[in-house]
Amino acid sequence: MLFVALPLVAMLSRVDWADFVDLVSSESSVAALRLSLKTSTISTLLCLLFGVPMALVLARTSFRGQGLLRALVLLPLVLPPVVGGIALLYTFGRRGLLGHTLEVLGVQIAFSTTAVVLAQTFVALPFLVVSLEGALRTAGQRYEVVAATLGARPTTVFRRVTLPLVLPGLVSGAVLSFARALGEFGATITFAGSLQGVTRTLPLEIYLQRETDADAAVALSLVLVLVAVVVIAVARPGRELR
Repeated sequence: MLFVALPLVAMLSRVDWADFVDLVSSESSVAALRLSLKTSTISTLLCLLFGVPMALVLARTSFRGQGLLRALVLLPLVLPPVVGGIALLYTFGRRGLLGHTLEVLGVQIAFSTTAVVLAQTFVALPFLVVSLEGALRTAGQRYEVVAATLGARPTTVFRRVTLPLVLPGLVSGAVLSFARALGEFGATITFAGSLQGVTRTLPLEIYLQRETDADAAVALSLVLVLVAVVVIAVARPGRELR
């Protein structure tokens, strides 16, 4: 506990409380926070879109190569974020695997706000899959089987039976994905760069402020800590219910 708490106490002791509001309300800081909240929300929605079907496949089916598929889905958990950023750059960059084709179609992804969303989704998706897959395995299939034998369609079973059973785990995974996206740095700066108002999220703003204004960097770091505390408070009830 002390190992985790002492650095936070040290940071709190360095906050310039007299100028705290001014430090966190500068134009660049507000723009970075607004961009972070926007992109993190979109990436969380993408995590739900991609992660829910993936968790269902991993938890409810069995097929050859499933272990490899799970390993690939969870790879961003252990992969250095900067490596993920490089992989995305060589996929969607101007000379990337898909980037050249997209550029011919008039679509440029690298070093844009879209790149921020993709980088955040890449690193946050496993958190949703892990949480939801665990919830699905814990809930089991007995209620789904009963509903199916009573004539319910698969979509009805999912909407009326499966989803209510795993909703706490789904909410917990979504919140954790949002938090991970909000704090993403390595993949973002590698794949999206740091353009104010376009790709400079709050973690990137903190990094830049650290070089020029340490007080502002500490104040903005505290903002992220407060957001993390709120996230933990929201995610915790879902884990207990699950």
